[in-house]
Amino acid sequence: MSNIAEGFDRGSNREFIQYLIISRGSVSEVKSLAYAGLDIGHFSHDSFEIVIHHCNRISNMLNGFIRFLKTSQRKA
Repeated sequence: MSNIAEGFDRGSNREFIQYLIISRGSVSEVKSLAYAGLDIGHFSHDSFEIVIHHCNRISNMLNGFIRFLKTSQRKA
C-alpha cells in the first residue's frame, strides 16, 4: 500500500507503474513467506490457501492497473 501511495505521488505514469511493479514484487514476497509458513506449520492448509488466493487477486489487480496506466493520459 505504501509503494502504491508513493508511486502515485510521483506524478507520472512511468514512475507510478514502476512502484506498482515493486508492489507486485512485495506480493510475491508474501506468497513466498506463506509457503515457508506452511512448511514449518505456522499456517493450516486452509489458511495458506486463503492467503495465496488474496495474493493472486491483488497481483491480478496490480497487473490490470499497470495495463490501464500504460494507455492512460496522466503523464505529468
